Amino acid sequence: MDTDYFFQMRYNKNQMEKSIKKSTVIFDGECNLCNGVVGWLMRFAPTDQFHFIPFQSPKGQDLLKGYGYPTKRLETVILIDEEGPHTHSDGFLRIVSKIPKWKLVAALLGFIPRMLRDHIYNLASRNRVKWFGRSQSCTISFGK
Repeated sequence: MDTDYFFQMRYNKNQMEKSIKKSTVIFDGECNLCNGVVGWLMRFAPTDQFHFIPFQSPKGQDLLKGYGYPTKRLETVILIDEEGPHTHSDGFLRIVSKIPKWKLVAALLGFIPRMLRDHIYNLASRNRVKWFGRSQSCTISFGK
C-alpha cells in the first residue's frame, strides 16, 4: 500500500479528533461585555480550543433548542464540552480553565462557593448591557 494513503488516513483521523475536542462557547453577540470576553479568549486561548457561536446565529439557535435553553434571550454564557453544557460561573470557570496560563486562576476561583459565584455572575449578567452597552457588531461574523 501507498505510504501517502496511510499518512492521509492518520492525518484525517487526527483532524477529526481535534475538532471533536473543541468546546463550543455560546454567547450574546450583541453584548459589549460578551464580545470583549470573546475577543480576549480569541487572543489567549489555544486556537484549536473553542468554537465561538453567537446565540443570535442560526447555529446558536439550533444549539439552544437542542439543549432545551430559551432562544429569545441569553442570560448566561454556555460552554458545551465533552461533558455537556455548563452555565453561569461554572461555565465561565471551565472556559478560563482551558487556557493554560489561566488554569490556576480558575482553580482558585473555583474554591469560592458556587452560590456566591453565581450571585456575582447573575448580577453582572442582568446589568451587562446597562454597564457595558449593546454592540452594533459581533466579534464573530454570522448571518441572521
